[in-house]
Amino acid sequence: MQNELKIALLQSDLFWENPEQNRVHFTKKFEDISDAVDLIVLPEMFTSGFTMNPEKVAETMYGETVVWMQEIALKKQTAIVGSTVISENGCFYNRLLFVHPNGIIETYDKKHTFTLAGEDKVYTAGQSKLLVTYKGWKICPLICYDLRFPVWARNVEDYDVLIYVANWPKVRVAAWVALLKARAIENMSYCVGVNRVGVDGNGHEYSGHTAVYDVFGHQLDTIQENQEAIEIITLSKSHIKTYREKLNFLNDKDVFTLE
Repeated sequence: MQNELKIALLQSDLFWENPEQNRVHFTKKFEDISDAVDLIVLPEMFTSGFTMNPEKVAETMYGETVVWMQEIALKKQTAIVGSTVISENGCFYNRLLFVHPNGIIETYDKKHTFTLAGEDKVYTAGQSKLLVTYKGWKICPLICYDLRFPVWARNVEDYDVLIYVANWPKVRVAAWVALLKARAIENMSYCVGVNRVGVDGNGHEYSGHTAVYDVFGHQLDTIQENQEAIEIITLSKSHIKTYREKLNFLNDKDVFTLE
C-alpha cells in the first residue's frame, strides 16, 4: 500500500471536434510534467470537447486515442484518466478510460447523460460504477453531470478518492464548486474535479475551477480560473484513515438500493 498518491491536474482548452490536434496538444502538456506522478487527470471528452456530433469524433477501443494513452502511460509510468467518445456495438458512449502504467484499461460509461444538451439522445448511458484499485488506493472516477447526483457517488465502497472529469460551463460554475466540496465532505474522501477552459464550438465558455478537496472540504490546489494550468497535488492515505477513525461519520450512512 502506498501512503501518498501524487496526481497531476491538467486544466486545458480543447480543440473542437479534432482528436488528432488534441492528442498533439496533450502530448506537449505531458512533456511539461517533469516530476514523477502516479496519476494524470484530463477533462471530459478531452479529444473533442463536449460535442453532440459523436459520429465526427468517435473511435473504438482499438483506435488511436486508446493506443496513444497506453503509450504515454507506459512511457511516463503513470496512470491516465479522462473521457472520450467511443463507438461500440452500434452505440456511442461518453466513456471514461482509466489507463494503468502497464496498459491495462478500466472503463466507466457516463450514467447521467446531460439532457439539457441532448446528450441522452445521442449517447448510451452506462449502468455501473467503476472502482479502481491502484497502488493500494480505491478510486471512484465519474463524469461531469454525475456530480449533481449524490446517491450515485455515495461512498458505500469505502473509496479514498472521488474524481470528476468535466466540461462544466462558466455560467453554472458556482454549482461545480459547491458540489465538489459537498461530495468530499459527505463521503469523507478526497474529491478531485478537473474541468476545461476556453470556448467550445457551440459558443459555451468554460472557466476551469479545477480543484481538489480533502475530507473536510478544504481546497488543496491553487489553480487559477480561465487559464491553462498543470498542478501536482499529493494526497495522503493517513489523512483519510485518521479522520474516518476519529469521526466515524461513514459508519452512520444510510443503507439503500439503486433502481
